[in-house]
Amino acid sequence: MIERKMYQDVEFESEKAVLRGRHYRNSEVTRPTVVMTHGTSATITMVIDRYAEAVFEAGFDVLLYDHRNFGQSGGEPRQEINPWVQARGYRDAVAFLRSTQQSGQIALWGDSYSGGLALVAGAVIQNISAIVAQIPVCGASWPEGELDDSAFSTLVDIFEFGDVAGDPGDVVGPLPVVSLDQINAPSLLTPPQAFQWFLEHGGRHGSGWDNKVSRIVPKTSVPCSPLVTAPYLAMPVLMMIGKNDEMIHCNPELQNAVFDRISGPKEKQVIDGGHFGLLWEDSSNFAKAVTAQIEFLKQVL
Repeated sequence: MIERKMYQDVEFESEKAVLRGRHYRNSEVTRPTVVMTHGTSATITMVIDRYAEAVFEAGFDVLLYDHRNFGQSGGEPRQEINPWVQARGYRDAVAFLRSTQQSGQIALWGDSYSGGLALVAGAVIQNISAIVAQIPVCGASWPEGELDDSAFSTLVDIFEFGDVAGDPGDVVGPLPVVSLDQINAPSLLTPPQAFQWFLEHGGRHGSGWDNKVSRIVPKTSVPCSPLVTAPYLAMPVLMMIGKNDEMIHCNPELQNAVFDRISGPKEKQVIDGGHFGLLWEDSSNFAKAVTAQIEFLKQVL
């Protein structure tokens, strides 16, 4: 017996490139849709698809896609992360859903780097119904400048209209995503837990992952930071934080500050296993995380 795919392959435009992914959809009824994308350099087959399958089976549609420049999606330079560009990807994914009238309420879901970006995009995109931010990157240290209404207004303007191409001096890399030899081959992500996870999941056949990355953070007057947008998140938000997270940009002080600044209904859960514990699909931490997320989504959508 041939097993039917749970999803349809889809594509939509974002920042002059074609983003590609999967639309898990019940064609018989209109259901809330969860827009999902992965964190730093990972692709949609590296555990996030397991989250998508569980959320779909729990009664929600899912739009899952690779970021611009990564995996199945188009865009140049390949393997380049730009936070503004990736945040705009959420905007264009939502616009795609709304243009095709294939969804009711829309929630944003992000993991790690995209977890922080979901907390940015969700404050700017109109009528987002909920956000799940899993082990979100909220920064290594406090950003410079005020975190006030003026900063948010400027962020919205940059998000919608700003030139975020950046300059060559704003680029880190290209360099390995992970490496065990930080002396001779330093990498973007340094903890050994990152090396173990990426080599295990990215090394699987068909993952589309490449152990190479560049990161560009354009010099903008306001950073692409959830610390700026948190007070403007009026929808229900679930922040899921990794206990003893080993990633420097998941500073718990800043994660907690973002949570405290969220204006709408909010819930925070701490999951064991550091940054990667809930990204091992056969682990108890994965089961706890996805169960809590589904319960949250059922309560608020």
